[in-house]
Amino acid sequence: MKKMIIFSVFLTLMACGSKSPISTSSINVANIEELNTAIKDSKPGDNIVLANGVWKDVEIKFIGEGTEESPIVLKAETEGEVFIEGVSSLEISGNYLKVNGLFFRNGHSPKTNVIAFRTSKSKVANHSSVSNCVILDFNNLERDQDNLWVQLYGKHNTLDHCYIAGKTNGGPTVRVDLKGNQSIKNYHQIVNNHFGPRPRKGGARGETIQLGSSFTSMSPSNTTIANNLFEECNGEVEIISSKTNFNIIKNNVFYKSEGSVVTRHGNYVTIDGNYFIGDGINEQYGGIRIVNTGHWVINNLFYKLKGSNFRSPLAIMNGIPKSPLNRYNQVTDVVVAYNTYVDSSSPWQFGVGTNIAQSDVLPKSEIRSARPLRTEVVNNVIYNSVGDANPIVEHDKADGVTFKSNIIYNNGVEITNGHGLISKELNLTEIGKELSVPTTGFDDVEIYKGFDFETITDDLFGNSRADSNKIGAILNAANVNLDLLDKSKYGTSWFSNEVETKEVTTHSVNNTNELVSKLNAAKSGDILDLKAGSYTIAQSLIINKTITITSKGNAEILYTGAKETPALELHPYGKLTLKNIKLKGTGTQYAVASLKKNMSNHFGLEVTDSEISNFNYALKVYKQSFSEEVIFKNTSIVDCENGLELSEETNDRGDYNAEYFTIDNCTFNNVKQNVVDYYRGGYDESTIGGNLLLTNSTFVNCGAKEKNGILLNHRGIVNVDINNNTFKNNKVQFVSILWGAKNNKESENNLTNSGKIKTEENLVMKLMY
Repeated sequence: MKKMIIFSVFLTLMACGSKSPISTSSINVANIEELNTAIKDSKPGDNIVLANGVWKDVEIKFIGEGTEESPIVLKAETEGEVFIEGVSSLEISGNYLKVNGLFFRNGHSPKTNVIAFRTSKSKVANHSSVSNCVILDFNNLERDQDNLWVQLYGKHNTLDHCYIAGKTNGGPTVRVDLKGNQSIKNYHQIVNNHFGPRPRKGGARGETIQLGSSFTSMSPSNTTIANNLFEECNGEVEIISSKTNFNIIKNNVFYKSEGSVVTRHGNYVTIDGNYFIGDGINEQYGGIRIVNTGHWVINNLFYKLKGSNFRSPLAIMNGIPKSPLNRYNQVTDVVVAYNTYVDSSSPWQFGVGTNIAQSDVLPKSEIRSARPLRTEVVNNVIYNSVGDANPIVEHDKADGVTFKSNIIYNNGVEITNGHGLISKELNLTEIGKELSVPTTGFDDVEIYKGFDFETITDDLFGNSRADSNKIGAILNAANVNLDLLDKSKYGTSWFSNEVETKEVTTHSVNNTNELVSKLNAAKSGDILDLKAGSYTIAQSLIINKTITITSKGNAEILYTGAKETPALELHPYGKLTLKNIKLKGTGTQYAVASLKKNMSNHFGLEVTDSEISNFNYALKVYKQSFSEEVIFKNTSIVDCENGLELSEETNDRGDYNAEYFTIDNCTFNNVKQNVVDYYRGGYDESTIGGNLLLTNSTFVNCGAKEKNGILLNHRGIVNVDINNNTFKNNKVQFVSILWGAKNNKESENNLTNSGKIKTEENLVMKLMY
């Protein structure tokens, strides 16, 4: 090991009347052996410096005993130039340890964590930090191989100024663990981070931050999550899942994130001064969902959120009487005060999750019938540019809720169920780019003064309420110019997720050899333009980037490869657009398929103006593969044994293979089974639940070998819309069985000699808990 003392500094400190010298030294290491030796020999004040470059297949155990004045530091030679790759992880235990400037990429962890604040069950970290680091796409090879990227144990630890994005496998991105007295009442800080896009997972276990678990939910955590940017955190319905007591979630920005801050278990969480920003269109962007006891929701701004039910701007849930720890406790003694809602649809929803109507298929222990009690919704402001007749939705009676001193501007639209909402003329004031809030009309509204309300001393901007308190989140919006989305305010000092737009290159393809070679050489986003003619391929074309294969007509790809292999094989990151192509097999292969294993990241597929014929499967999506969108449009699927199969997620844990599955203006002719097969099992509400849109399409002579007698199989998918289709001479008992209790619907379909469409109000599904 090369050990070089760069400097040694002795400082004089006064501590209890005595002088304590502090030495600081820098130790440069270039490989894992040198690093292990440096860690073993480390003492307070040491700076262990990792040489720039790739550190591959390293399992780092950073163990040491620093002091508050002289921590032990493990850092990059140059921030962002030390790359942790391959099968690698970092574990930390001891006291006063600091990690800085590392970049985790191009790999995955061999353990249950990428970074863990412990090295064994009994050896945890305290007063330690991970700062200025990046974890990007560091996913396990299989989606069902759950892990956590950062797991905090011990006490008084900090995760700050990091950029973390791209988790696709199961498990929260960050978790605070409370198992054992050494980790209870921990006072951890998760601050000033940029949580970048977490793609939709297509199942549960996709939170960005989880504080504890249901089985430690009665323990105090005292964790603070503050001043972070959550950008497109879409893993599941819970962005932050608080499952412990006395946590603070303050001054964060939630931007275009398909989920909510959820007090899932545990009590006495303060959610103060956060910004929830949508786009006024996407119906999945949520706000805050409340379960359990004693929470305070104050000074928050909800802006252009269109989510409903579990994702509504404010969702107050029904609980289960005498609920077990891992289900839903009744909401009691909650305060929702001094918040502002702008152009957010039906912002207050109560009795969310009530499922009394499903009592015939659910056990009594699962029925959410306990309505909120002793809950105060007071001193809030609602502004609607377009009037909303139902700003308050009661899925069950809100008879345990006190409504006082709340005002609304509703653009003249009469309110059906107002609960004392006071109508006012309000104006908007711009406070930042594409961000405006209501002003005026507050001064004459008497403020509701509840118990301990004097502790609400500031507004959203930190202005004191002592002199001129008013309702709503903002006392004064004049001369305010926020730049909430200035990403330089969050995360690392050296990394940006802004991507420059690249010019798309179109490659002209004239023969089979060029098709293979130019596909391999193309950059992500490029286009392959096939000239008219036939292209015979005997090996699968590998799709591992964003690529378009198109023609102006009369281009046919004939696949002669081995049986049960695909003409087009979708790999992680492979997003294929196939346009105006005839794709033909010899009867035993697959037209398009995902990898059987190691789909560590999502794929994408859009097939338009094309024809698929003579294959065993037109589309085969294997277990643990996931796409955010699968689209077939203006396409014919003819003479195939199987059609479009996305049904291998049969673990009944709420998982499924695609978020949005669209079939528009397509023709299916002589497809014998699995014509459309899209499956999601288990009573799970942590996801959107899958979306099937089937419209303007024709099915003729299909389903002859369908064993269950159903042409369109979409069991467990929450959102199904089957409209304006023609079904003719399909030898099945049912075209579709819809789930009435969910958002399943059909209209304007023409059925001839093809069975019928049936609705079952309550499907019997496997319980997940």
